[in-house]
Amino acid sequence: MITPIALAADMQGHLDLGTASVAALMGYLFVFLGIVLLMAVIVITGKIMSSKKVSPAEAPKAAEPQKAVEKKKAPGSAGELKLYDTDPKTAAMLMAIVADKMGKPINELHFKSIKEVK
Repeated sequence: MITPIALAADMQGHLDLGTASVAALMGYLFVFLGIVLLMAVIVITGKIMSSKKVSPAEAPKAAEPQKAVEKKKAPGSAGELKLYDTDPKTAAMLMAIVADKMGKPINELHFKSIKEVK
């Protein structure tokens, strides 16, 4: 009687060309079928989701005109900043650096003026 262990020991790990080809083709076939099934699931799910209609009660009201919103200052900000011989971009950079070095949010700091020293 030939057992699977004896058969495997007799083959000594060698596969002939026909067996290796069939095993490779079966592997490719299973992977290809798995990809096709996954694609089918995605297409079906997409069709189900796109077929759902939004009821009029749930639809957002986009037709309402926006009222003028009054700009409020951030908590802690106060007054205006006077710039002397410097551009706003440089002033913003300096304020950000100072806030970072102090470890405080920029809206908790009060800058009165920024002047370029020449």
